[in-house]
Amino acid sequence: MTVVSPLLLRLAAEAATGALLRDHGTLHLVDGRVVHAESPVAPGLDVLLTAGGRLPPDRRLGDGELEICRLGALFDAAFFALTPGSGPTRFRYGPVERPGPLPPVRPVPLADVERETRRRRELLDGVWPYPAVDTAPVVARPAAPGQTVTLRQRALLAYADGTRTPTELARALGRPAFHTLLEVRRLAAAGLIATPLEPAPSPPRWMPPTVPDPDTALLHRLRDALEAHL
Repeated sequence: MTVVSPLLLRLAAEAATGALLRDHGTLHLVDGRVVHAESPVAPGLDVLLTAGGRLPPDRRLGDGELEICRLGALFDAAFFALTPGSGPTRFRYGPVERPGPLPPVRPVPLADVERETRRRRELLDGVWPYPAVDTAPVVARPAAPGQTVTLRQRALLAYADGTRTPTELARALGRPAFHTLLEVRRLAAAGLIATPLEPAPSPPRWMPPTVPDPDTALLHRLRDALEAHL
């Protein structure tokens, strides 16, 4: 059962407008709903669309596709902003400035944002329940004989030279930070990475069951919701 924090319940009930400030990110609210989220560890939409290869120079996104991408970036940043232990929470009342030249995102209820954040946290812990790998430089380890990796994992491992943390890898690869954290935990569970803070698991190495890409699943749900309102 998802339990929404008392502060978020209060802000939603009073239809507050302003910024919810935390050490790891900020949620911007209009009438008690989230219209934008940002975090210093989550790549912005510009990085996700360009460095991630989703927006070639000769292609423009349609309004619906852009809306889905912006909602995905919102949930990615909100995950870090609402992470437990990310410092004190403050709310600054006042008008919300629109981020950049793009039109505002469709407002998202605070309860939905927190519910998705909790779901992602549970997914991470279900794959590899040791969060130290989330903040330590990632070091690739050789695969065991017969062990395979996906194309996305191979690209991540190519950058895992012991100097970049998972969120730094996300920015370098142009991927959502949460998705990269999840991939790093999968690789840790498979014995394909080690960090200075945690030893790799003892052989035999194994790959955890395939879990649907949470970002892809979320974007499909967002697309269906958008189409339902057209």
